Amino acid sequence: MPKTPSRGIGTPIDRNIALELVRVTEGAAMAAAPYMGRNRKNDADGAAVDSMRRSLNFVDMDGIVVIGEGEKDEAPMLYIGEQVGNGNAPKVDVAVDPIDGTRLVARGLPGGIATVSLAERGSMFYTHIPYMEKLIVGPKAARVIDITDTVKNNLRRIAKAEDRHIEDLTVVVLDRPRHDTLLEEIRSAGARVKLIMDGDVAAGVMAAMEHRTGIDVLMGIGGAPEAVLAACAIKCIGGSMQGRLWLRDEDQAVLVKEGKTAGQVLQLADLVNGDNVFFAATGITDGELLEGVRFLEDNRCRTQSLVMRSHSGTIRYVEAEHSLAKLRLRREEAEQEGPLAVRMESDAAPGMPG
Repeated sequence: MPKTPSRGIGTPIDRNIALELVRVTEGAAMAAAPYMGRNRKNDADGAAVDSMRRSLNFVDMDGIVVIGEGEKDEAPMLYIGEQVGNGNAPKVDVAVDPIDGTRLVARGLPGGIATVSLAERGSMFYTHIPYMEKLIVGPKAARVIDITDTVKNNLRRIAKAEDRHIEDLTVVVLDRPRHDTLLEEIRSAGARVKLIMDGDVAAGVMAAMEHRTGIDVLMGIGGAPEAVLAACAIKCIGGSMQGRLWLRDEDQAVLVKEGKTAGQVLQLADLVNGDNVFFAATGITDGELLEGVRFLEDNRCRTQSLVMRSHSGTIRYVEAEHSLAKLRLRREEAEQEGPLAVRMESDAAPGMPG
């Protein structure tokens, strides 16, 4: 039986959404990059948020932020429930992380990215519980994972699905004290471990793109909002993901209020459903997934981005070189002429920084 086409994001606007999402993440990355290694985490994040918020308003969409910077009282921009876009169709959920790995950027460490995802309205998972246990793999092992099973059994099945030995697998894990037991289990099973300080979204994408990154599996407890962003990318790549909300004592009341069940296994389709999902990311600092922003001579810079679409399974790498002087000048001229000119100038100047 032929698949029913998605009614949310229609074919005529696919190209525009993909290109404008890259512009959004390019701008956020370029806005944050000057703060690399300057130990000014809040300034870097503020610059990225401001740029991303401004750029999202130029996108042809009627968007609602589902994953954002926090509740309205905590975040002046890109807060949960905020409307973004120019108000035109389609109606979409928006998930943003202006800097995935803010501490990485502030310390000048690898792996900081700017990222945004879109999906049909009502299709993204949301909770006020901040943490989630995750298990992420690429397409070859997509059907063999079980987050309720032991680490060793999962690694055995993953290795078999990929026609490899457990000793050949590399598992990425956030470097946190809560993972001490998990790390012992991974090492005793024989797999290799890659510890990361931050960068939950990028790590999940790397695990799903193991043929490009050398990372085969992500295991452990990270952010629940980051899980949804990673799920959007995995939906496009064709890998698999399972999650379980990880509860602290203070989260029990939230769980009851939201009507969720402790220990429930969340499949990829629970985190983001629908067939039309977009994911875009731009590197801020150099990493295994993407190169960071490079400042060049003559007031220019270079960016590397990744954009995906689930409906077609297309994965694109976009490398761009930007004239910072021209982009600033064009933006200043457009702002003086009014909102319509700003919109037209944004369309004509991809990657306009904040």
